[in-house]
Amino acid sequence: MLAESVRDSQTGSAIGTSDQDTDIGAAPGQGTMASEAGSKNEDRIMRDNPRWEKRGGVGCALIAMALMIAAPALLAGPARAGGFADEAPAAAERMFSLSANVAIGTEYVFRGFSQTAEHATVQGGFDASIGIFYAGVWASNLDFGAATNGAGATVDIADIEMDWYAGIKPTYNGVTFDLGVIYYTYPDAFDPGAELDYVEIKAGVSAPIAGPVSGSLTVFHSPEYTGKTGRVWTVEGGLEVALPKMAMISPTLSATLGSSMGDSAAFRTVFGNGDSSYLYWNVGLGLGFMEKFNLDLRYWDTDISNAGNFCTGATFQCDGRFVATLSASF
Repeated sequence: MLAESVRDSQTGSAIGTSDQDTDIGAAPGQGTMASEAGSKNEDRIMRDNPRWEKRGGVGCALIAMALMIAAPALLAGPARAGGFADEAPAAAERMFSLSANVAIGTEYVFRGFSQTAEHATVQGGFDASIGIFYAGVWASNLDFGAATNGAGATVDIADIEMDWYAGIKPTYNGVTFDLGVIYYTYPDAFDPGAELDYVEIKAGVSAPIAGPVSGSLTVFHSPEYTGKTGRVWTVEGGLEVALPKMAMISPTLSATLGSSMGDSAAFRTVFGNGDSSYLYWNVGLGLGFMEKFNLDLRYWDTDISNAGNFCTGATFQCDGRFVATLSASF
């Protein structure tokens, strides 16, 4: 279902699931039709699901966060008359860089759902960048449970996830913008009739807010979400506070609030337990040490109803949980 531990949320990430308002591959003239259909569908969801109205405050909070993050750049204006165009990239920014990351954790949680059925995880990836361009790959073990195939044998539904991503990260007056695409794949998955692989496009912004506090806001969009659950949007905001260094330890407090919203009955069944959207959040403490290592201690939860033991079953648990992850980057 997605990834977001070591990778940049991308990553959890996360970054999972969800969304942008552009139809991929839409033919000329289809944009208006899609917009009208989307508007009608949103009106239907609002009527059928009063929880959307309840989340209006969350949407306002995320919009306020976006304005707060982008305000310094907007108020400062272009550093020179030509803005981006007049600023020749520094030599260091043009240099090619390659990095790797690896992590072990008590569990892999993506947008509130356990991806390893509450079992341990091993993850890793590679990232490359040159100037404002970046690309990478990230992988993790999974436990999506088992199913019976056509021959009557019991097989794993999915036991590995590989995510491929690329994009650009321009900066302007201290604000970093992130425009990219993520392709989530599940090699050798047993998913007849419910393709697990899917694509998301994302648009994000991050910047210092005040002193040691920084913030981010990212919107994800998938035209066809995992398991053929239809169009899904995810909006995710984050705050991070760098605490004073203690000896060799560099502590950081961080928190994330996100919402995934779908427009299909399949999404309501697979993710919302009857609802067309759900909230997820986490808060944690990161302890960086020896420059390359980090121990992350984090609490996750969602607002999904546990009716029918939806959040406490054998797989894809979505109730409150504590996750510890030790990672290294090189």
